[in-house]
Amino acid sequence: MSQLLRQVTLLTCRTPIAQSQRFRGKINIQRPRAPHYERAKVLAVAQSLQPVEEIDKSVACFTRRQRDADLENPYVTVIAREVRNWLEHSRMVGFYHLNSIKQDDLFEVRVKLHKQNMHLKAYGKHIVRKAVEGTRFEAILPLFESNNCIVFSPDQQVGQLLRITRRVPQMLLLAGIVDERLLSRNEFVAYSQLPGLQAVRGELAQTLNMAAGHLVQQLETHQKNLVNVLDVHAKGKAEETEPAKDATETEKA
Repeated sequence: MSQLLRQVTLLTCRTPIAQSQRFRGKINIQRPRAPHYERAKVLAVAQSLQPVEEIDKSVACFTRRQRDADLENPYVTVIAREVRNWLEHSRMVGFYHLNSIKQDDLFEVRVKLHKQNMHLKAYGKHIVRKAVEGTRFEAILPLFESNNCIVFSPDQQVGQLLRITRRVPQMLLLAGIVDERLLSRNEFVAYSQLPGLQAVRGELAQTLNMAAGHLVQQLETHQKNLVNVLDVHAKGKAEETEPAKDATETEKA
């Protein structure tokens, strides 16, 4: 009966037969087999270039980090060259101290400045020192003692820059450069209050015209005085001769 039920059952569960085997060959420790190609690549990358016997065990970790820091980083050199290029080709540069600010607010400020052809950048003190050391911009190094940002512009837009950053209290003006001249905060603000170039040119032209007219007036002063004196003298003689003529006419009559 059991055999009949076993034949009728369609789904039967049978345990698999597992048998452990052991290779007869021995492992060659002295001459191991070459690893797989992928594993060989990983082992070659992870292999130390310096032999283990030559590593100085007495070198401390902080000394090793200091030694690595002294090495010149090519990326730092490229960024420092970029900073120097911005400083040399910008007619207006503004240095700001940047307090804690949200990235969304900073992005909005960056967009507003970019619309006015101004660029907001942020660099570390080490990069700025490498960029300006030995140049005429070395005086700006004391400004980079904390978190800072720089605004570059190829045009003189001091007033526009101050109007945009005045709405961002997290950005504090420290100093600025206008036409290769370093200005303090007060001088930078005073420069923004000066009239435009066209107005200054008009005032200069007016001053020059006034100076020329004043010179002509000074040259013609003596001649005008002489003419006035002669005119008065001629009128005085005419008044003296008129009574004499009247007296002679009455005598004749």
